[in-house]
Amino acid sequence: MLDRIIHEIKPLDATAMTAAQNRQNVLTKPQGSLGRLEELSIKIAGIQANPHPHIQHKAIVTMAADHGVVAEGIALYPQEVTRQMVLNFLNGGAAINVLARHIGARVIIVDMGVIGGFESTPQLLCKMIDFGTKNMAHGPAMTRQQAIDSIEAGIDIVEAELKNGLDIIGTGDMGIGNTTASSAIFAAMSGLPVSDTAGRGTGLDDKQLLHKIAVIEKALRVNDPNPNDPIDTLSKVGGFEIGGLAGIILAGAAHRIPVVIDGFISGAAAIIASRIAPQVKDYLIASHLSAEKGHERLLRFLELKPLLSLSMRLGEGTGAALAISIAEAAVKVLNEMATFDDAGVSKAT
Repeated sequence: MLDRIIHEIKPLDATAMTAAQNRQNVLTKPQGSLGRLEELSIKIAGIQANPHPHIQHKAIVTMAADHGVVAEGIALYPQEVTRQMVLNFLNGGAAINVLARHIGARVIIVDMGVIGGFESTPQLLCKMIDFGTKNMAHGPAMTRQQAIDSIEAGIDIVEAELKNGLDIIGTGDMGIGNTTASSAIFAAMSGLPVSDTAGRGTGLDDKQLLHKIAVIEKALRVNDPNPNDPIDTLSKVGGFEIGGLAGIILAGAAHRIPVVIDGFISGAAAIIASRIAPQVKDYLIASHLSAEKGHERLLRFLELKPLLSLSMRLGEGTGAALAISIAEAAVKVLNEMATFDDAGVSKAT
């Protein structure tokens, strides 16, 4: 499955982008006056291979999993919060539920490996790899096969959702300890020191942050992830939800669907996906710059510019939801705004 998806990822459609640019140039406004809205509409035209791109069917995939490294005391919240928050998602009471309703998107909640599991319910998609990863401070977080399985689970979700209509995808996460795993992935793949990639997560103080950095540094020494092998890095210091989100990104690109990545954890997944298939970066829309310390460096590493900067650091797909509304606005301007000729407005001389 993974090999097939990689081969299906193609460059953006230059013809559609040129047509979208030409239309932007004759809409009733000074050329370029809508700034990044214009750029975004042209990019989405290229992604969808359609000079009149559309965004009607919106989905946010929020993936949850636990992390064995929590045993090292790197998180403020107890591990059972992962499971408790998934139940909150299912009851519609979390921030992502509110924002998804606000923008008219469906939320797909996925159990990628939450300790304790859940009773079967139609509202929860079970793609469990295991009951949480192993403690990466003492050895690999997962096997290589589990890493591949997590990526392919994300691919499978996108391909199953196509029948429901899917014009744009947002990525979201839930997992106590996942900023630690994401920081480790970013440090391993970028070569940056952990002190530049690790932040306070849910609100660590200075002493707790230093401990978190030390744990990540130990995990990197113990596992020695190969920066040129993204699956090796994912397996040694990653998380099941991070692998799943990488699969969402890869499948989105293969099926010409814009993928709006949320914050730091989604960014780590994007690093994995872009190392597997570099072309996927063209299909990514960075939703926001989070308050997590390493996020700005991570976005620069991916060569992405965020649409928003709201000091958010929640995850769940909340930033992605807000950015999806901007993407929808961008394509509506492209498609619905009158041209100078349509409106009988004189053009600039």
